Amino acid sequence: MKKNVLLITAALILTACASNTAVDKDVQATQDWSHDRLYREARDELNSGSYDRAVKLYEILRSRQADGRYTEQSLLDSAYAHYKNEEPAKALADLARFMHNFPASVDMDYALYLRGLVLFDEDQSFLRKLASQDWSDRDPEANRRAFRAFEELVKRFPESKYAEDASKRMAQLVDALGGHELAIAQYYAKRGAFLAANNRAQSVIRQYQNTRYVEEALAIMIYSYQKMGNQQLADDSMRILKHNFPESPYLQKGWAQNNSMPWWGWWRRSE
Repeated sequence: MKKNVLLITAALILTACASNTAVDKDVQATQDWSHDRLYREARDELNSGSYDRAVKLYEILRSRQADGRYTEQSLLDSAYAHYKNEEPAKALADLARFMHNFPASVDMDYALYLRGLVLFDEDQSFLRKLASQDWSDRDPEANRRAFRAFEELVKRFPESKYAEDASKRMAQLVDALGGHELAIAQYYAKRGAFLAANNRAQSVIRQYQNTRYVEEALAIMIYSYQKMGNQQLADDSMRILKHNFPESPYLQKGWAQNNSMPWWGWWRRSE
């Protein structure tokens, strides 16, 4: 038994040594490189899609206390490499360091745009899962964080070349958030929680009035008011539905549990 413990310990030591050797190789191989060359090589690796290698070279560059322009750009490049390598947490960490250390950078608009993209793409992976899972009670915080990043970009840098795309993505995010709120209203309505369904439907109308979900939200309000025995408010909601959506099928049939499309169905239909 003692012999086995010694063998395991020796193996662990050898593994650690091998790892250190691998790290040392990179440091040693680049020890005579100038900051210019180290940055160029890292950039070449980034452009060729060798994201892990690029990040490693950027780290070496920063460890050598390169002047501000190299540290500044290497943080942005590292964030982009992590983003492309599907490492959002690392990308956001690099962007946070950049924003903290270089608040007056001329590339701040790009940093905000990239942060929005990282969070937006997190949401895309979330959206791809919706077809097979019930996400109606999930809070899509990534949507809100992405929206805030793009919103900050558009407000602070309205002339930025990234502002137009950011605005388009903001519209998509508002649509997703409105759909999510409607999904929760549907969820409660189908389970007989009529007050909760009504509150969520009202939230759609208040906060997401320019989205496609207002029509069904009004129909859920009518349905839930009727179920709660408040015909006056149901009639008021019906008048609003008729005024704004005179061709709505809900005017004839009303809202029913089996005629409600999941909000991700609307999203996919609009792609």
